[in-house]
Amino acid sequence: MSITEFISQMLQSPMLLVSTILTLAVVLVNGWTDAPNAIATCVSTRAIEVRKAIVMAAIFNFLGVLVMTTINASVATTIYNMVDFGNDSGSALIALCAAMSAIVIWATVAWYFGIPTSESHALIAGISGAAVAVQGGFGGIRGEEWVKVLYGIVLSTLLGFVLGFISSKITVFFFRNQNRMKCEKFFSDAQVAGGAAMAFMHGAQDGQKFMAIFLLGNALAAGSSTGSFAGTPPFWLMIVVSLVMGLGTSIGGYRIIKAVGMDMVKLKPYQGFAADFAATLCLLLSSLTGIPVSTTHTKTTAIMGVGAARRISNVNWSVVKDLVLTWVFTFPGCGLLGYIMAKLFLVLFA
Repeated sequence: MSITEFISQMLQSPMLLVSTILTLAVVLVNGWTDAPNAIATCVSTRAIEVRKAIVMAAIFNFLGVLVMTTINASVATTIYNMVDFGNDSGSALIALCAAMSAIVIWATVAWYFGIPTSESHALIAGISGAAVAVQGGFGGIRGEEWVKVLYGIVLSTLLGFVLGFISSKITVFFFRNQNRMKCEKFFSDAQVAGGAAMAFMHGAQDGQKFMAIFLLGNALAAGSSTGSFAGTPPFWLMIVVSLVMGLGTSIGGYRIIKAVGMDMVKLKPYQGFAADFAATLCLLLSSLTGIPVSTTHTKTTAIMGVGAARRISNVNWSVVKDLVLTWVFTFPGCGLLGYIMAKLFLVLFA
């Protein structure tokens, strides 16, 4: 599908146009609420200034979208096939628009309070709630794909924490007899590379999820309410998603950088490096296996593990409590919001 064909289809289908605008809004919100997690540690330890870090994040988000999607687009396939909106493609497209609206509302409120909510989980919950609304029951949920989400929750929390803890311990062990000043300089530079790697993996994960929504909207507008996606999304779509995501990071990233990289744990450069290494490894494993995980959860729990490796009291557990409560409520909260918005949209536009 070329960009001219997609634009032509949007002009013929007003709901596809609305769906596209709303999906772009979700990508933009992801940029200012989710993508900043990738550069939170290298900014908080002053390894790189905020503006340069945001430019770096935008570039490597794009590279992550491009390279990883070309190699393995299984995350996009998982999201595309996660729900069944029923046999009426018109109602399905309306429900998809409602889900995107719910996600924008949920993420914007979380951003306002400086809480790094998971756009991945909000996306999954929103489209699932909308599918339940349009189908009138849980027949719209495809359990075999949702199992991967449950695997992802384990990977992005438990594995993120454990890898953060272990990587911090290993780093301390290997550099215990080295000159402190030289180590500080080394880890400061290494953190910039770690932030770039995290931004790359964020693009690899989240970029695919939103491209799947674009392709799903296009299929529904063409009258196909069923079917599956397999293959590589078009190159122009990779560019659009990565550019909008980078724009979002430049607009509002500092709130999340402060909450994750400064308020939760006071990090030293070696700890920031260990957290980035752990989170990047976890995201890479997830992307290669087609498991949609939350970059927010992965990075945040890796930072918790790094802080706990030095001393449990190093972690600001009151901040952690706020984050965990937000994560817990994302699925039922955004799912219910997606359900309500879908019911409302169906009354107004069906």
